Amino acid sequence: MCFYTQQGKTAAELTDFYNRDIDDSGNLLQSDFINGFSYPNLPIVLDSKPDIITTNFTWGLLPTNRDKDFRKSTLNARVETLEDKVSFAPSINNRCLVIVSAYFDWHWNDPAGKSKRKYIIHSTVDEIFYLAGIYNTWHDKNGETWNTYSIVTTEANDLMKYIHNRKEAEGDQRMPIHIKREDESSWLDAKNQPLDFAYPNYNPGLIGF
Repeated sequence: MCFYTQQGKTAAELTDFYNRDIDDSGNLLQSDFINGFSYPNLPIVLDSKPDIITTNFTWGLLPTNRDKDFRKSTLNARVETLEDKVSFAPSINNRCLVIVSAYFDWHWNDPAGKSKRKYIIHSTVDEIFYLAGIYNTWHDKNGETWNTYSIVTTEANDLMKYIHNRKEAEGDQRMPIHIKREDESSWLDAKNQPLDFAYPNYNPGLIGF
């Protein structure tokens, strides 16, 4: 799974790297360790505004008319079941790219997890990279706008199976979907099926630690 990330780049660095303007550079989240359960506003690129880096969406997709506490269950969305889950199916064609410089996971050194080793997983190609996401926007009865997203996960590759080895994950290890820069438009295009980007069919080979 993917609950902890890093976004260590400044607004100027992101603008230069992606050749995109940022909608509100003062709202850009920059941190070496980001906890998804705080529902942070990681920078994303929306399919509806592909030329802009957007900063006013928060992590944890909130389906329309659901209580905000529901977000703790939607930080991640499994690519294999997007169409089957009522929380995600309405947003399956709302695509986004989540910008990170790394994410974190912990390897259990013993079966009980009393000793753990934290791994930082980054791209072996670029200092910044994209994770696949889906999003939702709606307005509640009080007029508040909820802009939220989930990071889409897939079957873990061999490296992530080693890292993500805790007992409850046996046989079901996961990792976020990495989107190569040359494939950003393909992910944002809803005509392309999400499963086309699932491991092992889609393996950008970007992970290092």
